[in-house]
This record gives sequence, structure tokens and C-alpha cells, in this order.
Amino acid sequence: MYHRELQVPDNPVIPFIQGDGTGPDIWQASQRVFDAAVEKAYQGKRKIFWLEVLAGENAFNQSGDWLPQKTLDAFNEYLVGIKGPLTTPVGGGIRSLNVALRQLLDLYVCLRPLRYIQGVPSPVKKPEDVNMVIFRENTEDIYAGIEWKAESEEVKKLLSFLKNELDIKKIRFPETSGIGIKPISKQGSERLIRAAIQFALKEKRESLTLVHKGNIMKFTEGAFKNWGYELAEREFRNQIITERESWILTNKEENPGLDFEANARMIDPGFDSMTEKQKEQIINEVKGVLQLIPSHGNGKWKNKLLIKDSIADITLQQVLTRAKEFDVIATTNLNGDYLSDALAAQVGGIGIAPGANINYDTGHAIFEATHGTAPKYANLDKVNPGSVILSGALMFNYLGWNEAEIRITSALEKTILQKKVTYDFHRLMEDATLLKCSEFASAVIGNM
Repeated sequence: MYHRELQVPDNPVIPFIQGDGTGPDIWQASQRVFDAAVEKAYQGKRKIFWLEVLAGENAFNQSGDWLPQKTLDAFNEYLVGIKGPLTTPVGGGIRSLNVALRQLLDLYVCLRPLRYIQGVPSPVKKPEDVNMVIFRENTEDIYAGIEWKAESEEVKKLLSFLKNELDIKKIRFPETSGIGIKPISKQGSERLIRAAIQFALKEKRESLTLVHKGNIMKFTEGAFKNWGYELAEREFRNQIITERESWILTNKEENPGLDFEANARMIDPGFDSMTEKQKEQIINEVKGVLQLIPSHGNGKWKNKLLIKDSIADITLQQVLTRAKEFDVIATTNLNGDYLSDALAAQVGGIGIAPGANINYDTGHAIFEATHGTAPKYANLDKVNPGSVILSGALMFNYLGWNEAEIRITSALEKTILQKKVTYDFHRLMEDATLLKCSEFASAVIGNM
């Protein structure tokens, strides 16, 4: 098991937040789907007891608090919950309720599975090539919210310290600069990457890519990449192979007489222009990898999880042009934000993309809609409930209720193939039947 073994009763209590804007519409539709799936899968032997808790506008209107302590207590007590979209309060106070929930409950993994559902309209030629799972670090990076406004007293103090104590001269316009701090820790990076590797091994995925911008941010994003490789080699040595290791072993397998220096020259095209010390380092790397031959040689490495890395900007290009090369992705918070939404667009939009925030050590998890509140459509029974429905399927998988998960995903896919869809898909499809939010839920239930 790649997370804490959950002891799930047949009648679990699951806290839920309906959400703001369109939240009540999509929650009511989704809950009907969940209850029907459990009933059909288990014939009354299992049932969920739903416990409504408040956050967002509904909570503020009733209690004057955007995120009541009772809500946090419920998620703490019952471990697993689900939520619709929440508004971000305008003005002071908490910037984002979603970020607050993740940080207060230490939900350090933002899990975003992205897979094409046949029949969904897509802007790309081959959306079916997308079948990825993103592990986005959820508690660090710029989302820590450590920043100061330009020309404030705090930023003046910080600028003075940077200039006088650390001799920093690279800030182009210090007088009008806002300053933010980007924390990336070894502990935070390792627990995220460990969870991603364990998931990839359990699910028998082919590769894990560490996505970073380490060529520019060497001590934050670059460290994330380095810590990831170190962790993989230290804790999962017999189950993984790094990309560079695979090159070295392949070279040796294809040419058994190849010496260390020739192998080094093949994996590093700039070898001949290196200093003697740099050359020695590459040769020593080759020697170390060739010691893996008993466990990884003779092609055995091909059956192990491939660990590689990719710069964030080229990744955003290649998930479009070479999507099949990506499987599980582990990345920092901001990169994960960009990648999740970009990939969601390739498979039909965030209206149908599931998501979860998880602490694999404690078992706490909140599954959620990945889109916004769309207040102009509130109470119109119009929007696509697919994101919450599929997040619920993901929740059932997490609970070990796989029979309910399969009923939901299969029925939803069948409904879309029948071209029975809500307005967002209807406008992009020919000869489709336009359904309201609640009608779409009924169609899914009818297809179970």
C-alpha cells in the first residue's frame, strides 16, 4: 500500500462541502450518482452517511467565518472528505480557502489523474495519448504566501538586508519591487516524491518524471530534482532505474568491450571539453552504474520504474507534442498548477478533471472539484458535474471501494459516448442531446 492502510467501515461518515456558486447544483447531482453507485455495487451492504460542513460564502453568511473550526475538526476526525468549488474572499484575510485547507491539514499531495474519456470534445488531435497522474507538492513554493508589497516598510527592510548583509545587487528596480520568498524543503520534496514513486510502483506505471525549473532556480527547483533522484536511488534501488543509468547500461550491453571512458563520452557529448576533474566525475559515475549489472543488467532494467527529469517549460511543450512519453509526474507547487490545467484542457477541460489533496502519512484526504465557482451559473441547474463525480470515483478508489468507482467511471463514459451532455460539451458536439446538470446525473445513473 502506498498510503496508510485505511480501516473503512461499511457505513463511513464522509464530510462534504457543497461549495459556492454552482457548488450546490453539482454537489446534489454528484451525491445522487455516488449513492446509486454504492447501492448497485454493494446491494445495501455498504452505505455512506454524508455530513455537511461549511466553508466559503455559506459559512461566512451563517457564522461570519469563511472556514469554521468545526469544518476542520470534521475533516480531521473522519479522515476522508469531498468538496465543491469555493470562492476566494476578496480583500484581506485568507487568500484562498483551498490553499488554507491544504496547509492547515497538511495535505501535501495534490493528486491530479488526467486521462481522456472517449467522446469528450478536445482541442488537440490525439487526446487519447494523455494518460498521466500528477503529484503536485501542495504546501510549499510560492503558495506559502510569503511576500511583501512594493514600497512597504517591510519590503524596504528586506531590501536593505539583501543589499547590506548579503550583497545582493541583482534586483533591477528595488524601489518599486514587491518581494516574494519561495521555500522548497528537502522534507517536503521527499515526501511528495516518495508518494509518487510508491504510487507508480503499485500501479505498475512505466516512468516517473521530476518536472522542475532547476536550470534557473538551482537551490529550490534544482534541489527538488536532486533530492528526488537521491531518494529514488536510496529507498527504491532495486525497483528503479534512472534515465542516465539506462544509457550507461545500454551502451555496455550493446558493446560489452566498451571501456569506462568511452561510455562516459557517449552519455555526455561535451565530455572532451570538460576539465580533468569533470571527466573523472563522469567516469566514476559510469563505474558506479556498472556495479548494478547483477540486479539491473542484461535488460533487467527495462522492467523497472524509469526515473527521469524534465525542465518545466519544455514539459509544457512536450505534453502536447509527445504526451505518450509522460506517465507519473512529480513536481513543485506552481509547476503542478500550470501542468494540471494545461493537461486538463487537452482531455476536455477542468470541468471534467478530478482532483484530490492527500496526506499519505496520516490518511487525510479531501477530494474536490478542480474548477471555479462560476457564480453566473449558480442555481441554473446547468453546469457539468463531471469534475466532482470523477473526484468521487477517485475517493472510492482511495477507500478501496473499487466496485463503486468502476460503476461511476464506466457509466459516465457511456453517457458521454451517447452524446448526452451538459452545455459545455453540447456546444462543441454534433447531434448531441443537451442535458441539465441534474439530468446528466440521472443519465449516468441510468447507465450503471
